[in-house]
Amino acid sequence: MTRVRMDKWLWAARFFKTRTLAARACELGRIESNGQPAKASREVHAGDLLQVKNDSGDFQMEVLLLSEIRGPAAVAQTLYRETEASRELRLKLAEERKAMPRFEASREGKPSKRDRRQLARLRGRV
Repeated sequence: MTRVRMDKWLWAARFFKTRTLAARACELGRIESNGQPAKASREVHAGDLLQVKNDSGDFQMEVLLLSEIRGPAAVAQTLYRETEASRELRLKLAEERKAMPRFEASREGKPSKRDRRQLARLRGRV
């Protein structure tokens, strides 16, 4: 196997849960191949440099192996090699997200009289 569709490879490498999501990411310009925006039908070759932007972060990687079959995560990780700069940046951003304060979810249901008064004060109505 020397060529595989971009959406199929991204799905097999477990960057997206479905091929449809991988194809949609290509349409939205979140996938670049060798510095060029990649369409879902573009063929991936071993040695290509890909940049993938998804919920997990931004990945810059080199394609090592090709696969059309989605296997276990351990096998999927052998399909590519992430660059050191990409890995460091992704880990740094993850640390920053963990350090950010979390806001507790507000109480469920309708606001109490006290809550409504505080909201009115915030909005400058009283």
